Amino acid sequence: MKVMKFGGTSMSSADTISRVAEIVESSPDARFVVVSAPGKRDRADVKVTDLLYKCYAERRNSDNVDEAFAPIANRFLRISEELGLLGKSGFCLDGELEKIRLDIDGGASADYVASRGEYLSAYITAALLRRPFVDAAEIVRFDGEGRFDEKATFALCREKLDAKAGAVVPGFYGAMPSGAIKTFSRGGSDVTGAILAGALGAKVYENWTDVDGFMTGDPRIIDDPKIIDIITYRELRELSYMGAAVLHPESIFPVRSRDIPIRIKNTFNPSASGTLIVPTDKFLKGEYKRKELPLTGIAGKRDFISVQVEKSMMNNEKGYARKLLSIVEECDLSLEHMPSGIDTVSLVIDGSGIEQARIDAMLKKIKLELRPDRLDVIDGIALIAVVGHGMNRRKGMMSQITGALYKADINIRMIDQGSSELNIIIAVENCDYERALKALHSEFSI
Repeated sequence: MKVMKFGGTSMSSADTISRVAEIVESSPDARFVVVSAPGKRDRADVKVTDLLYKCYAERRNSDNVDEAFAPIANRFLRISEELGLLGKSGFCLDGELEKIRLDIDGGASADYVASRGEYLSAYITAALLRRPFVDAAEIVRFDGEGRFDEKATFALCREKLDAKAGAVVPGFYGAMPSGAIKTFSRGGSDVTGAILAGALGAKVYENWTDVDGFMTGDPRIIDDPKIIDIITYRELRELSYMGAAVLHPESIFPVRSRDIPIRIKNTFNPSASGTLIVPTDKFLKGEYKRKELPLTGIAGKRDFISVQVEKSMMNNEKGYARKLLSIVEECDLSLEHMPSGIDTVSLVIDGSGIEQARIDAMLKKIKLELRPDRLDVIDGIALIAVVGHGMNRRKGMMSQITGALYKADINIRMIDQGSSELNIIIAVENCDYERALKALHSEFSI
């Protein structure tokens, strides 16, 4: 048995949903289908979830949402008409749309409004596939603090989902103990699919999107990145953290602990083999074999801030690092990396979307409470992760990395190697980011 999840691009129109139906019906062991809200049909289009957020904002500013809700209703009505569903017995899209409009008019929460794109997508897909529709609010639970409740969710999935009959389930949301709708972060339909796969013990979790698989580099920057045939959960975690966003980063947790592999597939090129994401321990034991490459992938992100703290005899001052980290926490900032020397510590913080006031507050606290000899701030830093199992056994790896950047006339601001030796993090200036990625991909021919 397998769980299949289809993303927004796959659900964007009647034509793409027909493709989805063909893929599902051609797979005898496909039992459960999780769908996203319709995405963009072209570059000028707007995602349905964004239209719903706009509708919610309109309700807060006026007493009538008819104008904002109209393009949403029309989008789903057009999809249903082109699929030949309108007028069929038991299919009542008009009633569903009217209930949602009235709920929004009545002051429904932002989470409820945003979730209706997935709800309607699943309602339509279930009718097309002639499979039961199961509302995610019936099986996905959050606790009173708004955290995902795995124990309660897994129990409900096993109780309410029939593996023989299968079902279509909307992604992205669940319910609080009160019954109120609660969403995951954007892209959370990936998480819903993984939850079903983990709860039901699926053989594989297939995530269908609009790319052939996980690539060795960003195709927007690298001319000809290769598709990775097999990648481990740990490698995926490192690359996803650095911006290689094929999967929602939280989606691996419900399946990783149960050794369920994930396969990335392309709805628009279903014959492509895709990328198989596998349990790390099983890969290291030789249960999975992949094409030989010097490393698995390279990914990066811009706009980090490096805070460099220097104080003589820092190593003799007990608790200095702990106090420094406490200040970061008090200022509600997240630490990304912390390379250190005998008298120095560098804090690397993701600066995208961070108000300068929070950075200033952190610096003020460091000066007052830790009294460093020197405190420097460098912004506009890009981090690049070079990732792959076995890099620690490959002689000259660091020399190749630094040599490639030297030949490209790129200055390295920091090097940080994880304790597992699975990845090497290189910091360069934002302006050198794309040239650095290209230089590294060229050096390793991946």
